[in-house]
Amino acid sequence: MPEPLKLLVVGAHPDDCELKAGGLALKYRALGHRVKFVSCTDGSTGHQSLAPAEVAKIRAREAEAACALAGIESEVWDIPSNAIEADLPTRERMIRLIRAFSPDVLVTHRTNDYHPDHTRTALLVQDSSYAVRVPAVCPDSPAMRQSPLILLMQDRFSKPAPFRADLKLDIASELPMKARMLDCHQSQVYDWLPWIDGILDQVPLDAAARLDWLMRNREELSQGFESFEACEYGAALTPALRARLFPFA
Repeated sequence: MPEPLKLLVVGAHPDDCELKAGGLALKYRALGHRVKFVSCTDGSTGHQSLAPAEVAKIRAREAEAACALAGIESEVWDIPSNAIEADLPTRERMIRLIRAFSPDVLVTHRTNDYHPDHTRTALLVQDSSYAVRVPAVCPDSPAMRQSPLILLMQDRFSKPAPFRADLKLDIASELPMKARMLDCHQSQVYDWLPWIDGILDQVPLDAAARLDWLMRNREELSQGFESFEACEYGAALTPALRARLFPFA
């Protein structure tokens, strides 16, 4: 029996992985593969009224609950949101993370994104993409022999370069569970994000109505697919690799 594949999704905040790659993660778990979600910040600034220390605790619990629904591993770093930097100590932390998990597929943000946490997270992955194979870098962790395929999450930004969909997945069958995973992030999808968007008064109070509202109002759920751009710093997305890593595509 072949070894399970490993999918590592590296987001900036505790709900980024579910929003942008929850469907892909669920497809991998359905095939018995191993999946890990990592948030590079604690999300502590993501609320309009709660203290950051309390928000960090809430968001860690929400991330753990969302991942537990699908048997996904969860890791939330202790870096405050809006404070992460693509510096050497954090890059070395990223190198060790990638090496320890040794993914076949690594998903993260693009570097031209609106949020500094997103761009710094993307830069950390980019700056680690070659170093993970260099034994003299972070010699306390074994270097990888091959680079993973690196996929970039979809966004709507066009400068300096628009998103290009190299892989598009129909996630219709995964949508109910993806919605349940996002429903775990209640401080975000029913509070902070609607407050930022000026639609907090539209969020239903009833739990069942909230889930329906979420399905209709989050583009990541309503569009029924997930798209990814292949990053040239990782393994090339050849037809053979596509067939091996994404038999459901």
